[in-house]
Amino acid sequence: MNFPLYIAKRYLRSASKNNAINIINGIAALGVVVGSMALFVVLSVFSGLKEFSLSFTNEFDPDLKISSTYGKSFLLTPEQELGLTKIQGLSSSSKIIEERVLFLFDGKEQVTYIKGVDSVFEKVNPIQKIIYQGQWLENHTNQVVVGYGICQKLSMGLFDFNHPFEVFVPKAGRGAIENPDEAFNRCKLAPAGIYAINEDLDSKFVFADLTLTQALLEFKPNQISGIECKLKPGADEQKVIQELEQLFPKNTAIKTRAQLNDSLYKMLNTENIAVYLIFTLVIIVALFNLVGALIMMILDKKHNLKTLYNLGAEIKHLRSIFLFQGALLSIVGGCVGLVLGIAVVLLQQQFQWVMITPNLAYPVVFSVQNILIVLATIFSLGLLASWIASSRVTQKLLEKF
Repeated sequence: MNFPLYIAKRYLRSASKNNAINIINGIAALGVVVGSMALFVVLSVFSGLKEFSLSFTNEFDPDLKISSTYGKSFLLTPEQELGLTKIQGLSSSSKIIEERVLFLFDGKEQVTYIKGVDSVFEKVNPIQKIIYQGQWLENHTNQVVVGYGICQKLSMGLFDFNHPFEVFVPKAGRGAIENPDEAFNRCKLAPAGIYAINEDLDSKFVFADLTLTQALLEFKPNQISGIECKLKPGADEQKVIQELEQLFPKNTAIKTRAQLNDSLYKMLNTENIAVYLIFTLVIIVALFNLVGALIMMILDKKHNLKTLYNLGAEIKHLRSIFLFQGALLSIVGGCVGLVLGIAVVLLQQQFQWVMITPNLAYPVVFSVQNILIVLATIFSLGLLASWIASSRVTQKLLEKF
């Protein structure tokens, strides 16, 4: 029988004759419980905030995007277009054009991006989910879908025939401009819908038909600035990327959704790590109580330890008693705190007790990964604290009694 573990279990279950030691043990156990519960709740909250933040960009960003690394556009050959349809992991692909242009409405100006899209764009991006008012544009027309932020800045509504909504695109060429009217390609647009996501994205794009955008920019029929792709459920992303790299070997870059929002992902991950380290520091401070409690237990059980030592127990076995006791206390306290934290997270998901706004509950995400992180943190730090305390059991200490 592993007698250090057996004695450690007895010490953990039984109360000391000294009430002060019982109080210290209770405080140490409570610190582990509260620390593990707080760490799990905070990690769940930041997972929810991360998912909530990325949900906005997911409405716009495709699973994969092919863009040019040399200039703003590239030519799509018929062979490449046919090759896209043969890639097994791709559900659909949409040709797009993005360019920064000038929009004018009722004497007000706005410089932002026009995004030309083809008829397949709705299959790649769930654009219908973000239509706030009106409808999606019809193909081969001058209809556009405008962001809510742009509409506010220009004081613009849908199908306002009294005030034309115009786009101005500088013409390509060299030399001095003699007539300003001939320096721009211009077109009257008909706002058919308004999309709304968040403050930044609502002022970024004006969606238009691909052929209309090509005409404004004087592009060739097969000249585009990018291709947005949607993966099939369960498709191997890396395998699809490899096939696309073989299909587009030159002057193109293939980026995933995470790479398209590289700075946002880095910011969210950095915040998550920072919060984890802060709450880990709180747990470390709480585990100082565990060290103190174990040292008090060592002093309280000194006569028992002396007896065991005289009966032949080695110093390392006596140390193992308190190492096991601290580890068991950490595991039990961590599991209890974890159960309480899981209950808090599930109750928030179910009943939405904490609200950010009257209509928006504080986002939380229940994740097995967070459970493993909390368990690993509590166990490793608890084991370290127990080792520090158990190292106080020395032969010199026992010879004093």
